[in-house]
Amino acid sequence: MLALAVGLASGCKTQQPAEQPVARTDQQIANDVQAKIQGESALAGQSIQISVTGGVATLSGTVNDDASRALAGNDSGAVDGVKTVVNNLTVQPQQTQARGAAPPSTQSRSARPRYTPPQQTAAAPAPVQPAPPVQAAPVPAAPQGPVVKEITIAAGTVVPVRMTDALDTKTAQPNDVFHGTLASDLKANGVVALPRGTPILGRVVDAKGAAHFKGNSLLTIELTQLTAHGQKISLVTDAYSKEGKGRGKDTAVKTGAGAAVGAIIGALAGGGKGAAIGAAAGGGTGAGINAITRGQEVQIPAETLLNFNLQSPITVTVTLDPSGNVVNTPNPEPQLQHR
Repeated sequence: MLALAVGLASGCKTQQPAEQPVARTDQQIANDVQAKIQGESALAGQSIQISVTGGVATLSGTVNDDASRALAGNDSGAVDGVKTVVNNLTVQPQQTQARGAAPPSTQSRSARPRYTPPQQTAAAPAPVQPAPPVQAAPVPAAPQGPVVKEITIAAGTVVPVRMTDALDTKTAQPNDVFHGTLASDLKANGVVALPRGTPILGRVVDAKGAAHFKGNSLLTIELTQLTAHGQKISLVTDAYSKEGKGRGKDTAVKTGAGAAVGAIIGALAGGGKGAAIGAAAGGGTGAGINAITRGQEVQIPAETLLNFNLQSPITVTVTLDPSGNVVNTPNPEPQLQHR
């Protein structure tokens, strides 16, 4: 019985499983690959970097020729623990070579058997591909801003004005100021330099009222200034004159009619003698009417449309938007209303 027990005990000891080898770390594998490459005399002095992740060895850097690139890949794949080799080495030939030096021999490389890496399994990670370059988004063109431009209106241009103030020779005096507005747009070079409604100032050059028995009434005016796009611009225009009607034939007709009416009244009162007296009285009455009657006064009512001609050119500074339209600038003072 004792021998059977000893036999069973020894049998149990021989059936214990052997210890499993410890898996190698990526750092250990990378060190071995580095040592393997550094031991190759044909790869001496070439820039080769090694990194290992999950057993996948990635080579990066530059080598002198394709043979050096293949040799580095073969050496890396031969290291224990390397599953896959990603060879990202680039070939960059040496720029200069010492005179008389023989090219490096490739005899030892060609004599070596080419390393064929093991077939990748489905679980092996795919080689890391470089990320595509990021293309910068196109920068949109900056919007074109407004453009300031000077527009010249030539001499001789007709300036239509709608009167805001009424003028009358009974009350008007020389140098009196009157107001008006531009009745229509003034264009130059296809641009509206002065829009309709632009405020305009003028002055009375001469004013003569209707007199007793002589002369006619007279009113003469001209333009002096306009305000547009925040600018006050002086004007030199021709003068507009208007003359009133005198007494003339109208006075004579009134005198004859007074004598005739007097004769009729005299005849009814006392016959022929009465007619003569009536005629004289009627004539005197006609002369009295003539004495107190004046010629017509000149009047220019509000809303009257008058045309003036520029004697000198004027320059207007306007602001154009990208479409070529004028950007209206508020005038520094409010526009006067019609009275």
